[in-house]
Amino acid sequence: MISKETLFALSLFPYLGFLWFISRSPQMPRLALYGFYGTLVFVAITIPAGIYAVLHYGKSLANVDWVHGGAELFLTLSNILLVLGFGQAVRELKMKNSKLSDK
Repeated sequence: MISKETLFALSLFPYLGFLWFISRSPQMPRLALYGFYGTLVFVAITIPAGIYAVLHYGKSLANVDWVHGGAELFLTLSNILLVLGFGQAVRELKMKNSKLSDK
């Protein structure tokens, strides 16, 4: 059976492919794209934070609140960028459509 660590590592490849494709799309809002890249930063921060929690406290990351909260901050920031980016794109599309319908 495949371990959860191996499965986690393998799951990065489809995500990197996803990032590669959306970064080439002219329709992808830049701010939202930064949010998707921020999710990758969250993963990169969470791995050493989890190792630190185990080595320093002998507990999993989820059980060391201040380390877990610090790592989760990066996911929160990524989500905020996603919401702001797609929200901006929706507003721009609505303005564009309203200008077209006024003509």
